[in-house]
Amino acid sequence: MPSPLADRYRDRLPLGDATPVVSLGEGSTPLLPAPRLSERLGVELWLKWEGSNPTGSFKDRGMTVAVSMALEEGAEAVVCASTGNTAASAAAYAARAGIPAVILQPAGAVALGKVAQARALGARLLEVRGSFEDALDAARELARRGTHALVNSLNPYRLEGQKTAAFELADDLGGPPDVLALPYGGGGNTRAYALGFEELGAGRPRLVAGEAAGRAETVATAIRIAEPTHRAEAEEAIAASGGAVVPLSDEEILAAWRDLAHLEGVFCEPASAAGVAALAKERPEPGARVVGVITGHGLKDPEAATRLSPPPVAVDPDPDAIAEAAS
Repeated sequence: MPSPLADRYRDRLPLGDATPVVSLGEGSTPLLPAPRLSERLGVELWLKWEGSNPTGSFKDRGMTVAVSMALEEGAEAVVCASTGNTAASAAAYAARAGIPAVILQPAGAVALGKVAQARALGARLLEVRGSFEDALDAARELARRGTHALVNSLNPYRLEGQKTAAFELADDLGGPPDVLALPYGGGGNTRAYALGFEELGAGRPRLVAGEAAGRAETVATAIRIAEPTHRAEAEEAIAASGGAVVPLSDEEILAAWRDLAHLEGVFCEPASAAGVAALAKERPEPGARVVGVITGHGLKDPEAATRLSPPPVAVDPDPDAIAEAAS
């Protein structure tokens, strides 16, 4: 099928005329105004809704390029370590390409919705008795043997695809925003946005990255990464932009998660709210044009939504009883 991302930005991607582009229709995601949160924060806030990508997260931007290049280079399969979103994306794009996907996940550390996605898409899921870093080391070693292409963000093609979100923001806004706020897990997405804005040459926004203060233990499972793979490059880009890494408690992340849902109608997984949570602590200049990147759909982590939201109330099928219960 046509690829909105590859068709729109092929001249800025490593895709050649003969590259077999593997696409599920990724990219060109909505940029939503956030009027109520704008008023609260005193800024012009927009939400880059990456949960509308095919597998429900921003990872699809990089995966279309990584798997396309893996096919062109003759890989027999793909492999990744993942806390969830990379797994679902790798599984989907490998299935689309007609090659196997091997997913290594740290035991007990991945949200149910993401595990279900990868299983349903036919990936081979293996639970590693250890941390994400242990799983990633094993994936890298398997890739070094030559049959499997590593599709974690260490693969440079991943960042090439992910940088297209910066191009879209500049196209939609007529230039870069003043501030870009996003979750900080492994640091690859922060690095990719910085790369994209640098390539545009139209100025870099101030980067505000929200990280879970308890990196190895947090309700925000998508950023439950104790040792960010791209820490040096991401934090160098943040510092160069005059930005900040903002540590957040789970309570602060969940407050932003509820605000996005209740005030703006955007249902994301908890980790995806970290950028907006960071804005509440690291206040931008009044009136600044700000983009909050919402990285993944709320259905990625249905257990969190069920656990953290009020349960339904039982009522009789009577209008008066219903009106009383609803008040």
